[in-house]
Amino acid sequence: MSFKNFEGKLLLRVLLLLVTLSTPSVALVNGWAELLVFLVPLLMFQVYELYHFLKKAQEELNLFIEAIQYRDFSRYFSEKPTSPQLLYLRKGFNQINTTFKAINQEKETQHQHLQRILELVETGILSYDLESGEVVLLNESLKKLLQVPYLRSVRTLEKRDPSLYAQICALAPGPAKIVLIQTPSLERSTYKFMLSATVFQNEGRRYKLVAFQNVNDALEETESEAWQKLLNVMTHEIMNSIAPISSLADTLKDRLQATVVGGVSSHDLEDLEEGISTIKYRSQGLLKFAQTYRNLSKITHLHQEKLLVEDIFLNLRRLMHPSLAQKNISLQLLLHEPHLTIEADPNLLDQVLINLLVNAMDAVKEQPEPQITLAAYSAADGKVVLKVTDNGVGMPKEIQEKIFIPFFSSKKNGSGIGLSLCKQIIMLHKGTIQVQSEEGKGTTFTLLFRH
Repeated sequence: MSFKNFEGKLLLRVLLLLVTLSTPSVALVNGWAELLVFLVPLLMFQVYELYHFLKKAQEELNLFIEAIQYRDFSRYFSEKPTSPQLLYLRKGFNQINTTFKAINQEKETQHQHLQRILELVETGILSYDLESGEVVLLNESLKKLLQVPYLRSVRTLEKRDPSLYAQICALAPGPAKIVLIQTPSLERSTYKFMLSATVFQNEGRRYKLVAFQNVNDALEETESEAWQKLLNVMTHEIMNSIAPISSLADTLKDRLQATVVGGVSSHDLEDLEEGISTIKYRSQGLLKFAQTYRNLSKITHLHQEKLLVEDIFLNLRRLMHPSLAQKNISLQLLLHEPHLTIEADPNLLDQVLINLLVNAMDAVKEQPEPQITLAAYSAADGKVVLKVTDNGVGMPKEIQEKIFIPFFSSKKNGSGIGLSLCKQIIMLHKGTIQVQSEEGKGTTFTLLFRH
């Protein structure tokens, strides 16, 4: 509005000057030559007044531009001792000056906050010019890490730590990278840092910002937890296999004592031989499993064999029979195709099925008529399907979504690795494992293998 008024004042002066300049010709045509005596002084006054007006406006404008150039937003253009013609111009300058001052204060406040944040965070921050290497920003955390009061150029690091300098230069924007940094102290301690970088451009110059995050303590704590969980896992898996072996051994011992008293029949000998063979088979499988588990992440191929599903089920029933009988749990085998075969690693597949059976036994232990079913059949797409079904307590939906996550367990003393390991073994076989469960009605685990 102020500049519109200024333009209006200027336009009015120009129009009046044009009218004054055209009046002499009108006066001469009509024979009013005497009017020229009055018009000439009026014309000179108007020219002078316009010149004076424009000169004052130019001076005010120069002062305003100078204030902007030197960021002197404290300058104030007085609005009282001035002509009405410049009043609106000065008001406009003061309004713009006030706006710039507010913007500058806001930016300064934000800059101060950012500086305080950068000083408080434990992450080291380094920003430098990619072309000249000039350091633009170096916060206190990084100063303490590098033990430098300041850093003029990033190239200075090359003398202090050539390896670190090379890694900073080679660090690409995007993915983070773990590096070892040796502190320049008497102890020469080495720490693990995660470096991440971004590149940005400002006023035609390109800058690189590098963040140094100390992950040494976090990695050590995670490593310690991983060892503890690994020990729990191995204990859990070994106990799952040893418990039925121990139970079967007790049963054989009782049968052996009974045969000493009552004599040995051919049927008793067959039972003893079968039981000992089962113990030997499962013990060898357990040893192979422990070795395989130790190198599970390095497995490139499985020791697959063509297995008869009926033999797998019968071996499992013999192995688990004492534990099932002790808890009065019924185990049913449903095999509609007696000659159904599957390509799998026998030891790893046994471990999966034992794990699922142990979980099923735990799920049905409170049921009045506990029952577990092992079923197998060929699907329409040619895949072999194995199912372990129980009539236990079932699982809520939120638990079903998490049971295959490593170290997640809904049991108070569970390791949270059994089902995760089962899934990993099935995936090694290029198969899939699924769960269907309903609270109060039971659970079914389905294993799908390629024929």
